Amino acid sequence: MISDWRPDDPAFWRATGRRVARRNLVFSILAEHLGFTVWTVWSVVAAQLGAYDFSTDQLFWLVALPNLVGSALRLPYTFGPARFGGRDFTVFSALLLLIPALALGWAVGSPDTPYWVFLLIAATAGFGGGNFASSMANITHFYPQSRQGAALGLNAAGGNIGVSSVQLVVPLVIGAFGLAAAGWFWVPFIVVAAGCAWLFMDNLATAKASPREQLAVAGNGQTWLMSFLYIGTFGSFIGYSTAFPLLAKSLFPGSAWQTVAFLGPLLGSLVRPAGGWLADRLGGARVTLWNFAAMAGGVALVWLAVGSGDFWLFALAFQALFVTAGLGNGSTYRMVPAIFGALAAASGHSPEYGRRQAAAAVGIISAVGAFGGFLINRAFGMSFAAGGSPAPAFLAFGLFYAACFATTWWCYARPVGAARLAHARV
Repeated sequence: MISDWRPDDPAFWRATGRRVARRNLVFSILAEHLGFTVWTVWSVVAAQLGAYDFSTDQLFWLVALPNLVGSALRLPYTFGPARFGGRDFTVFSALLLLIPALALGWAVGSPDTPYWVFLLIAATAGFGGGNFASSMANITHFYPQSRQGAALGLNAAGGNIGVSSVQLVVPLVIGAFGLAAAGWFWVPFIVVAAGCAWLFMDNLATAKASPREQLAVAGNGQTWLMSFLYIGTFGSFIGYSTAFPLLAKSLFPGSAWQTVAFLGPLLGSLVRPAGGWLADRLGGARVTLWNFAAMAGGVALVWLAVGSGDFWLFALAFQALFVTAGLGNGSTYRMVPAIFGALAAASGHSPEYGRRQAAAAVGIISAVGAFGGFLINRAFGMSFAAGGSPAPAFLAFGLFYAACFATTWWCYARPVGAARLAHARV
């Protein structure tokens, strides 16, 4: 337990803080990466269940359910580091990943496994989705305000790349060892991540906070505004990442979707720190505003590519959605500590109070945002069930991004909106 922690003190940061923060960040990324791999493994498994007589809508349910459970778990998970310590909760949350990994390997071992069992096991994959909230809430305390964007961006990107890892590795693993290996393959890595967290991460006494103090942010309108915007950025990233394999297989039967499925999540993850970096320099509101405009344009490009009937054009156009979702993830997340830091300063509270408020808000924002992954998959599933086409879903996504653009401008980008936050560089 570290009791003396002053990351905003330049001398302390140079002498001690930077080294400790970097070490915790590295092993936080490792555990969070494994969380994302387990959370999204069904995006590949569902597309490989040809031996089972499941409809396209049923398969999208298997992809959507981990997103629903993961989003619900993010709220309680965000209280974990403040209640039990960042290191201790990272170990616990990593070990929980053994349940969905082992259960998946068991379920696909028999062609007689009923659909409801698949639904139940897919739901346990949501444990991995909760890891993001606890990891981000923990890392927030380790870095000074001026470095929050880059640190949170790297932590999130390291986790997000887990989606790409799954979609690159799992098809190869299944091809070599069978479908059951899609779950069992991750077991030794999970054990290693939990062990490293126990040995090399730290608990911070200054990060302790009561659930009442943390839940107070639920009464702040800024929390819910940012939650709405995060549906548009992270919800899009996780939704498109998990939907792409099944969507591509449904629209272009026989296509080589396995060879490119990993690329979009990888690009979206790699550009996420760039979104935080741009927000540090240009302001998160400005970057987020124009990014939503680009996302709306990306939806139009993808739909035109679907109409062309060319799989490779479709796959290429989809990369625009992944890149813009990744940039938006970084810029919106950078806005959170800026907003709550400004509100804390305006009310006479300390920077550490602002960090605790931001960490608590992260739980709600990431929980609501992750729900977007469920909505996207269900939108695709219902569109196929109703008319055999994803057109209604794409139309809804475009309209939603337009609403996000308007909200960002009204609340944060226009001068009056900025003045409400004490002229913070939001």
